[in-house]
Amino acid sequence: MNRRELLKNGLMAGAISLVPFSDVFGSTRILSSHSGEDLSAFKKIKLGELELFILTDGYIHEKSIDTFAPRADISQLKAILRDNFRPDDYVDMAMNLMLVKTKNRLVLLDAGMGIFADERTGFILKSLHKAGFSPNDVTDVFISHAHPDHIGGVVDKQNNLVFLNADLYISKIEHDFWLQASIKDFKNSFLKSQPEFLNQIIPPIQNILKTIRPKLKFYDFENPLFDHFSFQLAPGHTPGLTIITVTSGIEKLMYIADLIHSDVILFPHPEWGFSGDTDLDIATESRKKLLGQLAKTKTKAFAYHLPWPGLGFTKKKDVAYEWIPESFMN
Repeated sequence: MNRRELLKNGLMAGAISLVPFSDVFGSTRILSSHSGEDLSAFKKIKLGELELFILTDGYIHEKSIDTFAPRADISQLKAILRDNFRPDDYVDMAMNLMLVKTKNRLVLLDAGMGIFADERTGFILKSLHKAGFSPNDVTDVFISHAHPDHIGGVVDKQNNLVFLNADLYISKIEHDFWLQASIKDFKNSFLKSQPEFLNQIIPPIQNILKTIRPKLKFYDFENPLFDHFSFQLAPGHTPGLTIITVTSGIEKLMYIADLIHSDVILFPHPEWGFSGDTDLDIATESRKKLLGQLAKTKTKAFAYHLPWPGLGFTKKKDVAYEWIPESFMN
């Protein structure tokens, strides 16, 4: 598999586009040029006294079915796709982000593909504009983890901050891992077989983390932030993947970020893992634990890569789980 195929196949949930890395920080554009369809959109909902705006950054077209879930039985995986009226030769993964408006904060949960965008991704700023906001309105950006499709939107291709007035938050574990990351840290990952890919993504991630350092803060896992946000680790997909719970009054929503990448494949088979998991065993353990927590408490979840708008509930089914999407009439 050559470099272009590696990047296009999106082994980290489509984290990289075909933009050469030597050009990533040299372009004069903030948004990528989209010659095709405008995929930007938003949906407004309420959570207690909070206004929530679900924003799309586009979607990832994953054609590497044979490695999508590294521990899967491929014939069974394809049968599941067909049984759910899906093509069995690719998986489309949404890129759902959320903007939370409190009385005095405007908090963005993750930042999208940004500088790594291709023709199907990179619509977050357009979606933000359609929702009635500008990047300068954002007061805080909560980064769930440092994969490019979550952190690429915090800087532009001139290496300037996109959200000039925002503080940026990340897990210290996540931050420290990527600053020293090397191929040896992926020994229990499918990505260990893709050293060229890892060597291409690690330096840009490190560059972004260094660029945002003056505005960077670390999550406090013991205390809520801004009255409405609490945090917990769900390691495995990355060492510091952070789950964010948004609370208003008696209502609660859990942002599960990249805990899970398919509604029909990984809910019934969380043990199959995902190709972008840093540690497949730890990721499976976290996936099962959090899915069990969601099912037991019947807490509404918001997921980055599940079908738009990424809202739904987790239900116990047989020995695993089932995703029940929330329905909307408008």
